[in-house]
Amino acid sequence: MHGLCRALAQYGHEVHVFTTNVDGSGVSDVPTERAVDLDGVSVRYFPTAFGRRLYRSPAMARTLKERCGSFDIVHLHSVFLWPTMAAAKASRRGGTPYIVTPHGMLVGDLIARKSRWAKRAWIELIERRNIESAAAVHVTSPLEGEEMRAMGFAPGRTAVIPNGLDAADMTAAPSPEDEAWIAALPQPFILYLSRINWKKGLDRLISALTRTKEIDLVVAGHDDDRYQKAMQSFARELGVARRVQFVGPVAGARKWALLRQARMLALPSYSENFGMVVLEAMAAGCPVVVTPEVGLAQVVKESGAGFVSAGDPDSLASALTSLGHDEGARKKMSEAGKRTAIERFSWTGTAAQMQRLYAQCIEASCRA
Repeated sequence: MHGLCRALAQYGHEVHVFTTNVDGSGVSDVPTERAVDLDGVSVRYFPTAFGRRLYRSPAMARTLKERCGSFDIVHLHSVFLWPTMAAAKASRRGGTPYIVTPHGMLVGDLIARKSRWAKRAWIELIERRNIESAAAVHVTSPLEGEEMRAMGFAPGRTAVIPNGLDAADMTAAPSPEDEAWIAALPQPFILYLSRINWKKGLDRLISALTRTKEIDLVVAGHDDDRYQKAMQSFARELGVARRVQFVGPVAGARKWALLRQARMLALPSYSENFGMVVLEAMAAGCPVVVTPEVGLAQVVKESGAGFVSAGDPDSLASALTSLGHDEGARKKMSEAGKRTAIERFSWTGTAAQMQRLYAQCIEASCRA
């Protein structure tokens, strides 16, 4: 979000962000209901009230009613949340075109796995109108658009624009503590770097580990819904617990150093609208192994930055083993990944595509 907004501001646009001060189970230490400048972007944080889980904010509702009609266009990020509903409603009342970015949440399998009936009711009561009344729906990959349409949504316009990458974030050198921490990890290792959540396919990766040898798995990421405990038990059941090391969330220079040190990154997701960590790995020169359900899978295949493998244990293990043993292939994939990430996925380029979409939606609204 901030990468896009910052790049749009650098193009000369006046960018306003409305969000809440929710931060996990607490709140961020930020001023509320007044503008804060972040890299040329005007950000307003709003407190939540009853309905905090959905980020309901009466203060935001008042500001949306007052301000939505004054914007040229409104860009809504996420679905199944109160701010999206409130902003879409305020935009329609104010006659302002709006764009919705679902961020991979309109996937039938995901909805079937969690809060199925509540989400289906929300879709019929709220989200279908939000989507189909939008000037455009922005998806980050063709796969995300296909999954949305498979659920029966029929937006007037769908635009495929990828996420971007700020290569400058990679330049910070790791601290001596980070270097010592990474050196203490098992060598060589496969890296899983993402939320520890069922949709990310960590169970697939642990199963594949039983069919590989001479390489361990390092799992880095935030434990989502206590899924880590289930995966630790699963690894013990399969007899590979000693080869799976959970290291918790990583960020900043430590994350980039970890990507550079890994023999490969594996993301065998069941559903992934884009796969930002795949792009980060490519930028860091780390070969990748992904499943076809990852939004960037086609880019990985076309660029030669890694392997696209079926998610069953045998296929996945074959890809991991092949890449682990072939130093020449890893070097070629490393170079191809870095080249592709830099040439095709800068925030400047993404923002240029986005501003063209904004202009098209504004023009269509004026004609209507």
